[in-house]
Amino acid sequence: MEKQYEADNTDTVGEAIVENKMGYMPVNKLLLGMSVPMMISMLVQALYNIVDSIFVSRIGEKALTAVSLAFPVQQVMIALGGGMGIGVNALLSKSLGEKDYDKVNKAAMNGIFLSLVNFIIFVVIGLTFVKPFYLSQTGDTEILGYGIDYLTIVCCASFGIYFQFIFERLLQSTGKTFYTMITQTTGAVINLIMDPILIFGLLGAPKLGVKGAAIATVFGQIVASIMALTINIKLNTEIKLSLKRFRPDGETIKKIYSVGLPSIIMQSIGSLMVYGINRILIAFSSTATAVFGVYFKLQSFIFMPVFGLNNGMVPIVAYNYGARKRLRMTGTIKLAILYAFIIMTTGTAVFLAFPAKLLSFFNASDHMLSMGIPALRIISIHFPIAAFCIIIGTVFQALGRAVYSMINSIMRQIVVLLPAAYLLSLTGEVNNVWWAFPIAEIMSLCVSLFFLYKVNREIISKIPD
Repeated sequence: MEKQYEADNTDTVGEAIVENKMGYMPVNKLLLGMSVPMMISMLVQALYNIVDSIFVSRIGEKALTAVSLAFPVQQVMIALGGGMGIGVNALLSKSLGEKDYDKVNKAAMNGIFLSLVNFIIFVVIGLTFVKPFYLSQTGDTEILGYGIDYLTIVCCASFGIYFQFIFERLLQSTGKTFYTMITQTTGAVINLIMDPILIFGLLGAPKLGVKGAAIATVFGQIVASIMALTINIKLNTEIKLSLKRFRPDGETIKKIYSVGLPSIIMQSIGSLMVYGINRILIAFSSTATAVFGVYFKLQSFIFMPVFGLNNGMVPIVAYNYGARKRLRMTGTIKLAILYAFIIMTTGTAVFLAFPAKLLSFFNASDHMLSMGIPALRIISIHFPIAAFCIIIGTVFQALGRAVYSMINSIMRQIVVLLPAAYLLSLTGEVNNVWWAFPIAEIMSLCVSLFFLYKVNREIISKIPD
């Protein structure tokens, strides 16, 4: 539902401005309405990531290790698409709040252009970088074979994930998150169905093993991107997509990356962190690396709903920042923190109570269980603290202070987590390494609080009620 304001608020007599729901709907209803579909779709995404690894683990522990070692490159891939998407989302939503529809359309079209550029980058990476990347981590020929097959396909067919990113962000920016739930869920379900068929050669299909897992993943992304494009063209009337006379706009791209680049750097730093932790753990055994990979898959089931909450929150905060409505901004932020804390505390409780059950889904051996049970319990302690840090970091991005999030991420993952993990590994006990995660998150909380004080003083408190 939308509100209309009469001609005295417009530049043209007799014309009415249409007010987006983000400017007037009750905040709790708005946040839940925009976030819940995203949270559901993120849960589905997390579920198919987990099931993907469950199927791969049936091939063998080395296949699971190979897929786990691919994660840093996949995280960079997601960083480029997600960071660009955050920049487009913030710019587009702010422009909607300002009623500047020329900027809205420029943000959308330049976002599509940047998605194409990202795809080209990863085709080059897929053809040149994958083998050296795996050789830098392991000399095991079986792991190398699985990993090169898997990651080459994921990189060279990455146009699906990049166009899915941008077209779903356009829907999120205008408050149409229900449709992104449909597209993401469809892509995930397709992946889930195709995984066992292609991995194990069911229903007359060829038995492709790890290659089948990669093909199922990229095919689901391609279908989801086509659906999201179609919905934008037919139903997203606030954005006009047209290639006619389109030229990349340097100023718009600069604005997109002024918000999105810190997020790209943050997530890429996360990739470096995972690569570093894998190097530390593989010195103990390939099983330790597999445990870390399983942890990342399992924790995504807890973190993904919070990221969905973030995706619903960003356009609301950015829109009302542009519209100069402080109480709606702060109300949204407080509610998001509350909901994120509830989700993450629940996750900690599950990890503490049922670690063996969670690991058993991945065909865990007794050795893997002995290593994985304490890992899940120790690392999950930091989840409730991370809830606050994740939401506040996203608020910084929505308000144009994404550099604060970047600084915090660098300090948490590079300055604290990796050195702490390395020093703890020198004890010769792999279970000590996991304590680096809670240690780093406590530091992140302190930095987040400091930057929140600055943002409130410099931006939020100066906006009238």
